[in-house]
Amino acid sequence: MNALKNRVQLIGNLGNDPEIVNLEGGSKLAKFSIATTDSYKNAQGEKVEDTQWHNIVAWGKTAEIVENFLLKGKQVAVEGKLMHRSYETKEGEKRYITEIRCNELLMLGK
Repeated sequence: MNALKNRVQLIGNLGNDPEIVNLEGGSKLAKFSIATTDSYKNAQGEKVEDTQWHNIVAWGKTAEIVENFLLKGKQVAVEGKLMHRSYETKEGEKRYITEIRCNELLMLGK
């Protein structure tokens, strides 16, 4: 059961081309976002779509796969861990971000 404590699985489409960062020592970091859309009918019977955006980060070999094969609009399945962090802007303002650290990636569609 420990493997299920912090596990996220999503299927969605990339909103933009991934951002690739080459780090010292030769390792890579890939950052991208995917959209997931759910639909339901409201009280009036109208179809309503709800789109959520998710920030994804991938490291190492997974980042290399992202760099070589993923583009805006591609559909992917992502499995990873939910992470929360904070950072400070250039103006000194504290910001908070939630992202998914990608452990596994599966390319879907064409």
